[in-house]
Amino acid sequence: MKNLRQVLWITLIFSCSIRATVGATSDQDEDEDCPSLANATTLQQTQLIQRLTHVCRYDRLERPIEYDPVTSKRLPIVVKTRIYVYFLQNLNSDLLQFKMHALLQLRFQDMRLAYNVYKREGNIMGQKHLSERLWLPHIFFANERESSILGTDEKDVLTSLTPEGNVIISTRMQASLYCWMDFQKFPFDQQFCSTILESWMYNTSDLVLEWEQDKPISFDPDMRLTEYNMANYFHNTTLVEADGINLRHGAFTGTYSSLSFTVNLKREIGFYLLDYYVPSMMIVAISWVSFWLQADASPPRIMLGTSTMLSFITLSSSQSKNLPKVSYIKVSEVWFLGCTFFIFGSLVEFAFVNTIWRRKENIELKKVNSKYIIKSTLTPRPARRQIGGSLSNDSRARSCSSLDNIVSSTESVRNGNGTVNPAFNNYLTVHPNLPIIKTECADTASICSDRTTNDHIVDVDKDKKDTPPTFTTMTPQEIAMWIDRRSRFLFPAMFLAFNALYWTFVYVL
Repeated sequence: MKNLRQVLWITLIFSCSIRATVGATSDQDEDEDCPSLANATTLQQTQLIQRLTHVCRYDRLERPIEYDPVTSKRLPIVVKTRIYVYFLQNLNSDLLQFKMHALLQLRFQDMRLAYNVYKREGNIMGQKHLSERLWLPHIFFANERESSILGTDEKDVLTSLTPEGNVIISTRMQASLYCWMDFQKFPFDQQFCSTILESWMYNTSDLVLEWEQDKPISFDPDMRLTEYNMANYFHNTTLVEADGINLRHGAFTGTYSSLSFTVNLKREIGFYLLDYYVPSMMIVAISWVSFWLQADASPPRIMLGTSTMLSFITLSSSQSKNLPKVSYIKVSEVWFLGCTFFIFGSLVEFAFVNTIWRRKENIELKKVNSKYIIKSTLTPRPARRQIGGSLSNDSRARSCSSLDNIVSSTESVRNGNGTVNPAFNNYLTVHPNLPIIKTECADTASICSDRTTNDHIVDVDKDKKDTPPTFTTMTPQEIAMWIDRRSRFLFPAMFLAFNALYWTFVYVL
């Protein structure tokens, strides 16, 4: 019995020792599967991050979850956004884009990463190795052409973690963004270019983007623009609808949160005034030098007109080569058409006066003024006829009966019955250029005289009425020089009027 008791005690002690060993081993395995944070104050930052993001506590693929304390409803995570612009490149008008270097900062709260409950203080900061262990919102530029993260040896991504679980991701990046531009008022235009941020994966039920309350958009005070002047800027918060047709966010449908900020850029016109408008005015003025040259000087006038036309076309094409090929008329094209009209007008004026100069016959003018000179040169008249030849009605002869009711004895013919045949009347023909001859009839001399006298008075009055007014004769060379002299003042006056209308229109715009 004594030996039996000893065997039982030994068996009991051995089993207890085995149980203790197994319990200690299981506790040790449990501690290794989920590291404890009881000594968080003594851990290094890397050890603390490893334990905070251990799979037993943290799932990187799952977004932070918050619940409404009243309704216990699942709330979306709010991501605060701020942008600091280092550099803004001039707009690329041909490609309709602009380039921007900026710091994009995203801030949100993840209570799974809060370590202030473990009496640990101080922020944890890291770069790529820290951001790879955390859940991050997927934000993209909706109007980007291309973008990249800046950096030399390592990408410029800074991750900061506060004891309260606030995560701040700061990324220094560059992006080429699309900007639709309107060039109707070029080069007096202003463009509105936006930067649009949207959530790629989560809709508004899971993630909401908001601007920071304090200075959400800021610019480097040393930032300068050459061709444009930034008048102002503004930011906005919107919602974007995605469906099966609008695959803006891949294959996901729903309402997505969107942020945007827009800069208002006004073009500086100093460059265009000095390099386009003033030279074009000088080229147009040079084309007027031909008005001081003689009308038959064809080689110099043709060379001057064509050279100024080609020079102006080259100047205009150099200004518009960087613009897209749009179908509407720009303000600069109105100026181009106006200047082209005046240069072309000087060539047409030379062709006109040169044609007049080469005419052989003189031109008769009623008056020496613009109306009659232009009318006579456009529709030349033949030489005036003589006064007698121009009056066709006076060519007809006028007659006076010398014998009224008297039968001439020599011309009377009696028939066989003794009756007398009527004699033929005798007439006296009077021409307007011949002296008036008065004829006295046998018994009616006074009647004939009165008739011839009355016919003479009527002829004189009619000659006075039909006499043409006095005409002035000018040679073709005199008319050509007269037109050149008027053109020296007419073309500059019209060009000044065109300038007044053009710049008034620009000021109104």
